[in-house]
Amino acid sequence: MELDPEIVPELQKRAAANAGVVLPQRGDALGLRALIEARQADSYAALPPAPDVAVSRHHADGIELRWYAPADGGTGAAVVYVHGGGMIAGTLDGYDPLLRHYTRLAGVPFLAVGYRRAPEHAGTGPAQDAFAALCWLIERADGLDVDGRRIALMGDSGGGGIAAGAAIMARDEGVPVARQVLVYPMLDDRTVVPDPALAATATWSYDDNWTAWTAVLGTDRGRPDVPAVAAPARLAELAGLAPAYVEVGELDIFRDECLAFATRLLAAGVSCELHVRPGAPHGFEWLAKEADVSRRAVADRVRVIRSL
Repeated sequence: MELDPEIVPELQKRAAANAGVVLPQRGDALGLRALIEARQADSYAALPPAPDVAVSRHHADGIELRWYAPADGGTGAAVVYVHGGGMIAGTLDGYDPLLRHYTRLAGVPFLAVGYRRAPEHAGTGPAQDAFAALCWLIERADGLDVDGRRIALMGDSGGGGIAAGAAIMARDEGVPVARQVLVYPMLDDRTVVPDPALAATATWSYDDNWTAWTAVLGTDRGRPDVPAVAAPARLAELAGLAPAYVEVGELDIFRDECLAFATRLLAAGVSCELHVRPGAPHGFEWLAKEADVSRRAVADRVRVIRSL
């Protein structure tokens, strides 16, 4: 397997920009947080502006929420969005251009969740925050012109894992979720042993994953009793979960855990649309925005959101 040739130049630019930069050591969660947020700021700031998207701020159970509404108000569907960052990084300010972009493209309102991050808020805490945001939106659905049964949970990377954890909570609590949209989700705390075929092109490394999962789970990382709400790959019974969209690059270290999760969803009778993007590493679509594989990925996500 080889990197998509349209992605290679962007990776080379990143490597040149990192020349001489001291990267965080394995286990330095706060140093990794700073690096992630700097990269996210660079990636999302270059997205086209969406001044017609209205944004309002709210709070629920101690977390900040931001409501992104399209100019026409939407179609009655909505998305609760959980930002990426390995469950240790990412901010609502940093993700603001991306949420505006998705809202404009899909014509559907988004509720961005300012969940509390590990290591300060670890274990199942981030998923509990995302679930609280879902409940907040359902309770206020009528006032926001939203159909409470047409709300999706969506997230990328660490946020995808958190969204999947919130979907487990929703199933167990009898709270409706129309779909879970999981973009290269971080699902399994055991993905820390390097696969040489993937390690060489990893934009999110096995050391990064070890650092992040250790921040989330501490000394419990890798042990048998890790809660599925924190690491959804640990879930024993998947029946009854919301229908899913799962997407991952074939050169992403999350590939195998995403494939396994999607396969187990299908085996449990849960509808699942799965995409494996050829030649793509983690975070490919915002690294190389004009690449054909990136355009296809974003188009598929928008299609699914519009179908809610």
